[in-house]
Amino acid sequence: MPAADKTLTQSLVARAKEITARELQTYADRTKGSQAANARARKSLPLGVPSSFQDYDPYPIVLARAQEYWSVDVDGNHYVDYNMGFGALFAGHMHPAVRKAVSTQLDDGTLFVTPCPTNAEVAELLTARYGLPLWRFTNSGTEATMDALRVARAATGRDKIVKVEGGYHGHHDEVMISMKPALDKAGPADAPFSVASSAGITRGVVGDTIVIPYNDPEALERVLRGGDIAAFIVEPVMQNIGICLPQAGYLQAVREITRKYGTLLVFDEVKTGITSGWRGAAGTLGVEPDLVALAKSIGGGLPLGAFGGKREYMDEITNRRVVHLGTYNGNPLCMAAARAVLAEVCTPDTTAEVIARNHRLVEACRSVVAQHGLPANVVEFGAKGCVT
Repeated sequence: MPAADKTLTQSLVARAKEITARELQTYADRTKGSQAANARARKSLPLGVPSSFQDYDPYPIVLARAQEYWSVDVDGNHYVDYNMGFGALFAGHMHPAVRKAVSTQLDDGTLFVTPCPTNAEVAELLTARYGLPLWRFTNSGTEATMDALRVARAATGRDKIVKVEGGYHGHHDEVMISMKPALDKAGPADAPFSVASSAGITRGVVGDTIVIPYNDPEALERVLRGGDIAAFIVEPVMQNIGICLPQAGYLQAVREITRKYGTLLVFDEVKTGITSGWRGAAGTLGVEPDLVALAKSIGGGLPLGAFGGKREYMDEITNRRVVHLGTYNGNPLCMAAARAVLAEVCTPDTTAEVIARNHRLVEACRSVVAQHGLPANVVEFGAKGCVT
């Protein structure tokens, strides 16, 4: 490293440490209620949180309420919510249309464990938006990808799947592989090893999940040549590691290669399905998957997932070869919220408006980065942006 670059790096590191120390003290001074709440929660919840990703040092902010794009913690601090549930709250906190729909449904019941009229209505809205004819509902993105992969294995008669190194598709065992492997275990960059991302995942599962790099169609073809891969599951635009865009022609090559070897292409659009545009990332980028998994934004803040696909694959459920169950699947409360989101809130016009606003924000960030010569990269896709 040139001396000038080394000096700049050392200066930036020192400055970052100074800022971090100062901000941590400010954080501690402003969030004593969150600290106390977390200390209490640790007595009855592992790490003091209901989901492990919510744990971070020194302790997480504990929120008490939220409205539109504002969140308020237990200390009364107000925040502009730039996270919005990782996209699950694309409609905003307590959007009036969602609130009205849920409130109305509360008067009629929250759980029937029978079909309700809105099941078909929401499925029809999904078909109109994404162009896939058949859908089933789940309670999360994890369930949606899990069930989509089961359908793929049944339809192909194959056991193995392929995923991208660093990709996140929920916390079921077969995709909890090589999400963030230690470098000494990850293997070669062009042919990564499959590494369990949690204790409790069997060696058999690890062996049935093949890992490849993103944006490398040649790597995909190498692992598909054996003819034993049921599905390739991938976010069309990776959004668990910032935002990683597909290179020109990558997804088109993926579509061609998977079709060539009889492997189903499963798009995980849990994060991109609503935020990318009217037809999701698949429609925006012009690539048709065989199966797609959705969640987050479609529920308007309620727990809802869905998976859909081409008829010949979803008929594995219709023909009762694949069993798909769930007490809360398609419950009327979540269906009411989803119908409001899909029909009233996330329309083509409003989605385009949000994407345009995001672009203006991203361009402003790029301007600041360029003006000050910051060692940063700014990237966007749809209504999301990222500075790294």
